[in-house]
Amino acid sequence: MLPETEMWRVARKRAEDKAGFVVHLSMYVIVNSFLVFLWWSTSGGTAFPWFVFPLFGWGIGIVAHFMGAFLGTGITDRMARREFERMRQHPPRA
Repeated sequence: MLPETEMWRVARKRAEDKAGFVVHLSMYVIVNSFLVFLWWSTSGGTAFPWFVFPLFGWGIGIVAHFMGAFLGTGITDRMARREFERMRQHPPRA
């Protein structure tokens, strides 16, 4: 089991990752809403919906960010523990 200070550090990092995702998602919604509005106001909804390209492209990043912030913490923690143990056995040179 981790010491309390280490658990606090891990909990804070996870909270920061989740807050970062919320900011990223908010910017995604605001910017893409503006792009849809821009498309609608310039074409009346009759032109090709070009806004789908940034919508889906950025959407891939949003999904990846979500997975990293909410689902990927176990993988990251395991990799960090392995690297820490490796460094403990063979300390890096300064």
